[in-house]
Order: sequence, then C-alpha cells, then structure tokens
Amino acid sequence: MPELPEVEGYRHYLEASCLHQPIENIDVEDPKLLTTDYATLLETLRGASFTGTRRVGKNLFVFTDKPGVTVRMHFGMSGSLEYYHNSLDRPRHARIVFYFRGGFNLGFVCPRKFERVGLVEDVAAFLKKKKIGKDALELTIEDLTNVLANRKSVIKSTLLDQSVAAGVGNWIADELLFQAKIHPERRANELLPDEIVALREATQLVLLTAIEKEARYAHFPESFLIHARAWDDSPYGEDTEQHLTCPRDGTPIEIIRVGGRTTYFCPTCQK
Repeated sequence: MPELPEVEGYRHYLEASCLHQPIENIDVEDPKLLTTDYATLLETLRGASFTGTRRVGKNLFVFTDKPGVTVRMHFGMSGSLEYYHNSLDRPRHARIVFYFRGGFNLGFVCPRKFERVGLVEDVAAFLKKKKIGKDALELTIEDLTNVLANRKSVIKSTLLDQSVAAGVGNWIADELLFQAKIHPERRANELLPDEIVALREATQLVLLTAIEKEARYAHFPESFLIHARAWDDSPYGEDTEQHLTCPRDGTPIEIIRVGGRTTYFCPTCQK
C-alpha cells in the first residue's frame, strides 16, 4: 500500500514531469474512481495546467493555474503515476489519463480500483472535514506531546490514526516504535517526555530514510526492523522466519496483533 514515503516520491515525480502543460483532455475508464463528477472534472480542468503540489499524509494535492481548483489524488492500495508520450501504449491499469497539449500524458494507475481522484476548493477545509491531522514529517515534539496527552489508546493504534500522524501506516508505526524503543501496547498518554522526544526523532529518521531510499525496503539500513518483514524486494524472499531477530542484540522478534493489525517488536528493546 502506498504510504507517506511512496506518495512523496509520486509528488516529486509529478513535479518533475507534468507542470505547466495545458490539459487537453481527461479519459476515465471507471467514473467510480472519481470523487468529482466526470463532466465537472473535464470542464474545470480542460485548458488548465498543474503548477505545484502539496502532500499531506497519503494525500497528494496538485494545484492548478485556475483559482480555487486543486486536484486531490489518493493512491489507495496500489496506485501510482506514469508519465509517457502519446507514441507509447497506454500503461496497464492507467484507468485515468490526463492528456497534455505537448503530446505527453499522465496515467493514474489503479490496479485494484481503490484509488481516487477529484477536485477540492480548499485544502485546509478538506483536511478538517476528513479529520486528517498534521503530516507526520511536520510533527514537532510539542505537537506530539499535546496530541498524545489525552489519548488512552495504545500507542501503535494511536499512531495509525490519521488525525494524529497523517501518513503513518502499519510498517511505519512498527518501525517508529522500534527505533524509539517503545512497546506498541504502551498507553499513548503514559509516554514520558524523553520517550516523546525519541518518538519524534524516530519519525524523522524513518520517514526521511524511506523517502531517500524511494521506499525500496531492501535498501534500508540493517538497523531497521523492516528487514524482519516479508516484502517483494526482500533479499530473503518468503524465507524470513530464520531472520526474525533484533538487529541490535539478536533477540527473536515477536509478532502480535494490536488493534487488529499485525505488529512486530523486540521484547528486549521495547519493554
């Protein structure tokens, strides 16, 4: 599932390829992928150009040269972007395509049809309506202190709440807690000041590393817990059980369910 690091990569990709090109047409295979009526989307965006982007959590907002017109992209379970020339075949699963006047196109790839595209007038109002909090990368120690103070839920579930830390998904939450040496079942409002500092530092470390490595998990530092998980690009393939040990001290990694989500942690480091 595309999470904050992947969506940040899409943001850079779109900015590097698609800005300042007038949109001539938009083709949509399945209107259910739209959060705005197709006729309205086409009428509003035809002739407009993308001018910049902003990412908040897993949401990518693309600004245009028309006042009050912003495109919101959500990549669902497996969405992505592909920029290509008219002379090439349409990418597989590119169910929404923006056609630019210069002969290039932007395909919004939707393999599982959980992805969404639509228009928003005001980004701040949209985020408030959808209860999407501050982007995880922008959280300060003060932000975390304030938001966790009244949360009686366990910290793993709290971090997955998009109103708390927008963009944090399951593996990211596990990695943040591992790097900060916090047990996933600790109550959020019981974290000590030094633990909140450690959590904020871990958030910066994990997310910036993931962005730098373009979310290619096999390329992450060996000190990361993520190597205990099974990924398509894992050097261990599906044979990860023998590698489920803490990179710090070799303690076997434990796997439990927290808030219904599979959770990896080190029982020695994260007491």
